[in-house]
Amino acid sequence: MRNLVILCIGFLLIPLLGVEAGAQAVKIGYVNSAKVLQEFPEAQDAQQKIDQSGKLWQSELEKLDKDFQVKYQEYQKKEALLNDAEKRAQKDDLLELQQKGLLFQKQKFGTEGELAQLTDSLLRPIKQKVMKVIAQVAKDQKIQFMFDRNDQILVLLYGDPKYDYTNFVIDRLKRGGSSK
Repeated sequence: MRNLVILCIGFLLIPLLGVEAGAQAVKIGYVNSAKVLQEFPEAQDAQQKIDQSGKLWQSELEKLDKDFQVKYQEYQKKEALLNDAEKRAQKDDLLELQQKGLLFQKQKFGTEGELAQLTDSLLRPIKQKVMKVIAQVAKDQKIQFMFDRNDQILVLLYGDPKYDYTNFVIDRLKRGGSSK
């Protein structure tokens, strides 16, 4: 009876062992998306446009801040000589100027500001293109899982350099995203 049970278990395990022996190992790779974007000409052009707009708006914001500082210093120098109505009027002007600067900063640099919108509109199609190329490289290299490893995203804590497919992606993007 005992031999019969062992024999039955053996017959049940044979198909499982066969499936296990024939199973392919999972292949995992990673890409440094920051490096890909740094070396992809389209992303470089987009980043230059973003930087130019940001610098222009930053200089405008600095000008507004400087105007406020100058007027505030003038007010402080004359404050003792002003009557209450004049003080109130100049304080209102200063407050309005300060609010104008804060509003400008929010409109240009806020989370929903023009710089964020510009960045999204320019980089979204590029990132979608990069993701398609990453998927194609993964398929071509028979990789089941592809991680990102860069300075901002710490999804992958360690990766053997032989599984780094960043250069495959950069090469494919520079060739126009075509396969092989």
